[in-house]
Amino acid sequence: MHDIRLIRDDPAAFDAALTKRGGEPQSAALLALDERRRTTIAAAQDAQTRRNDLSKQIGQAKAAKDEARAQSLMTEVADLKAKLPELEEQERAIGAELDAALAAIPNLPAADVPPGADEADNALIHTRGQRPEFAFPPAEHDAIGPALGLDFETGVALSGARFTLLRGDAARLSRALGQFMLDRLTQEHGFELVQPPLMVRDEAAFGTGQLPKFAEDLFRTTDGRWLIPTAEVSLTNIVREAILAEEELPLRFTALTPCFRSEAGAAGRDTRGLIRQHQFDKVEMVSIVHPDRSDEEHERMTACAEGVLDALGLAYRRMLLCTGDMGFSAARTYDLEVWLPGQDRYREISSCSTCTDFQARRMNARFRPAEGKGNRFVHTLNGSGLAVGRTLVAVIENYQQQDGSVAVPAVLQPYLGGATVLGAR
Repeated sequence: MHDIRLIRDDPAAFDAALTKRGGEPQSAALLALDERRRTTIAAAQDAQTRRNDLSKQIGQAKAAKDEARAQSLMTEVADLKAKLPELEEQERAIGAELDAALAAIPNLPAADVPPGADEADNALIHTRGQRPEFAFPPAEHDAIGPALGLDFETGVALSGARFTLLRGDAARLSRALGQFMLDRLTQEHGFELVQPPLMVRDEAAFGTGQLPKFAEDLFRTTDGRWLIPTAEVSLTNIVREAILAEEELPLRFTALTPCFRSEAGAAGRDTRGLIRQHQFDKVEMVSIVHPDRSDEEHERMTACAEGVLDALGLAYRRMLLCTGDMGFSAARTYDLEVWLPGQDRYREISSCSTCTDFQARRMNARFRPAEGKGNRFVHTLNGSGLAVGRTLVAVIENYQQQDGSVAVPAVLQPYLGGATVLGAR
């Protein structure tokens, strides 16, 4: 959500930032609405002031026994009394129109975000890890997976396309990955473990930017709630309508939850395997921080996600997304892309974003500075630490063996009863 006062102060800078994101300039239309609202507010205030003055004059006229003047003044007061509700309703209507217009505009990009239209314009930050070498042509996970317990056919039979049933070793490996990620984030990086609701109200989905623009990407329940597309929605809204003490910051939350996405804009994309599912598990990270620390926290959060990949021995690269590839609420986003030898390409496995005060304004989440007056909006950040299904894919493809089995990374073996190999023997 944007502050109309900041747009008033520098409309050219606001339009330039929108243009960088590929949008059209909007300050003129927004400021016209703002001027109408302010004019209506001023008219209502003037009418109320005039009404109060006239009420005093009526008393004076009656004291002077000037009934004609008193009657004239009373008639004017009655007219103003009838006019005030009309002006107040106009103010509400114009204010709602302005709020809706502001709510539909994405966050402005940080200064270091490269301009661009799509993923082809993203910037490589670094590449880490060693790609595995195979003495045989590496297979994709959907070819190896059935022997481990990835049951694509039953998943589709039960629920339709983009659903998969995990059985046996595949289910065990998925659970081990999720628990391993949570243990790292809570024990080594100070994130608080949360088990949040999987369904949220409109206000929560609006707060993190899913509503109103992206309703078609969500699943809705029969009673009007929304299934979370990521635990970011539940975790970030923990501070909704809150005024925190500065000493409470930073707050860091993590959760492992199912996530639900309709994939409305992904028809025909990644229909095979686990890459793009309607239901998937993900470990989410959310940080609520002082505005002066959000850039530092963005680097820290991304490094936490990279640490999971390092520990699993997976090769990956960090990309800085261009303006055209960022999400609606993000001011800057790093994507981590893991190497998948079966596909012979890098694929996204984590996305870490700083949203500055964009979500905080939508949620009215503030903090009370230790020094100085006035409450300030917090900054919010979110990231995947990691997407469990895609990490499962990465482990299967990178640790596959010629007999169809999968070697277990050393850090996961304690979570699997010491097993070193899964699948075919």
